[in-house]
This record gives sequence, C-alpha cells and structure tokens, in this order.
Amino acid sequence: MNETEFLARIDRILDSVEAQADTWFENLDLDVETRREGHVLNLVFDNGHQIVINSQAPLQEIWVAARSGAFHYRFDGENWKDTRAGQDLHDALSRLCSEASGLSLVVTL
Repeated sequence: MNETEFLARIDRILDSVEAQADTWFENLDLDVETRREGHVLNLVFDNGHQIVINSQAPLQEIWVAARSGAFHYRFDGENWKDTRAGQDLHDALSRLCSEASGLSLVVTL
C-alpha cells in the first residue's frame, strides 16, 4: 500500500475510535476527551488514563501507547496485527480502553 492509502486507512480508524468515544459518553455516561492532531489521537479518560494512537507513515505502522505499554501494529492485508504478540488492533484497543475506563468496552474498526 502506498502512503496515501495508508493515511486514508489511518483516518478511518481514528474517525471510528473518536465516534465510539462519543457513543460511550451518550450511552454509558463515560467521559473520554478526544484530542486529534493530524494522524495522532489522544484519548483522555476522566480518571487521568490516556491512550495515544499514532500513525507512523514511513514504517506503515500504527503505534499505541497506554499505561500498560507501547505497541506497534502492521497491516497484514486483512487486519492490523501487533508486531510482537500478533493481537488484532481492535482487540487491543478494546482491552486498553476497558482497563482505562473500568468498564467493558468493545472497539470496532
């Protein structure tokens, strides 16, 4: 995939996560502030926990940082997979957002 295709995929992912954070507020009364600058999305939970989703265009990776660590994801043609453990990005974001919020959250991409 070229850089334009990569960035379009990133935009769709970040848009989706932002929209889900809005839905959590509406449906679960969970306050998550979203801050987006370019291809970087910060999720700031009301308890101070943060998750940063950051595109790395030169490497064609998505990097995620949270209290439990930093993770790199690469597209395998179907899914974004952790470069070390092989976990899907949506599963990891679900786990990280659940840990940060104290609620059971599901992130879909």
